Amino acid sequence: MTIAMLAEAIDVDPKTVERWITKNRTPYRRHRYAVASHLGVDETYLWPDALSNEQVTAASTSELVTLYPHRTSVPRDAWGRLFASAEREIGVLVYSGLFLSEDGGIQRIFADKAKAGVRVRILLGDPDSPQVAERGSDEGVDEAMAAKIRNALVLYKNLRKQDGVEFRLHRTVLYNSIYRADDQLLVNTHVYGVTAAHAPVWHLRRIAGGDLVNTYLESFERVWEGATPIPGD
Repeated sequence: MTIAMLAEAIDVDPKTVERWITKNRTPYRRHRYAVASHLGVDETYLWPDALSNEQVTAASTSELVTLYPHRTSVPRDAWGRLFASAEREIGVLVYSGLFLSEDGGIQRIFADKAKAGVRVRILLGDPDSPQVAERGSDEGVDEAMAAKIRNALVLYKNLRKQDGVEFRLHRTVLYNSIYRADDQLLVNTHVYGVTAAHAPVWHLRRIAGGDLVNTYLESFERVWEGATPIPGD
């Protein structure tokens, strides 16, 4: 995008945009927000020092929509509404996430969204990894954790053939399971000795200036970069 194109899009003089770039000028807040919205990025990505710590903290606090004490407390239709709202990106980071793979309605949403051009990425734990074995031990289910992952892989058999849906296996210590639809997240925290179904879930929505959602999205990308495609897919 040229300087002139951006200036026209946000209704400012091209020389003003040029000064932001060449002289490191920080725009007014309304212009920062307009530029970030137009480019589809976060304001703090373009101008990391534009907001004070107090402003970032206040904005991040506002990103919390609701808190569920357990994953089982999340209404069943909330999962469908989350993924159905996606227009650009769906992401799932879990060890097994068996409850999703068992839900035919969710799988249809994933397939339909992929056909519509939404990028769908699903990260499952490598069932042969020591990290999965340790999580199984921590939760008191031992080999059942790896077995659940293998079960999920079977249940996802048809979805794994769908163009636009990407699966990878990861070998990371999973501190949180992340379920993403564009700028909304359901984050299932993990608590030692407690199964994921009985651990809290944060419903987050990204807003300008906030940093909470970005933290989880960056974590997702780091896991994705280090993960490997499923053999045979």
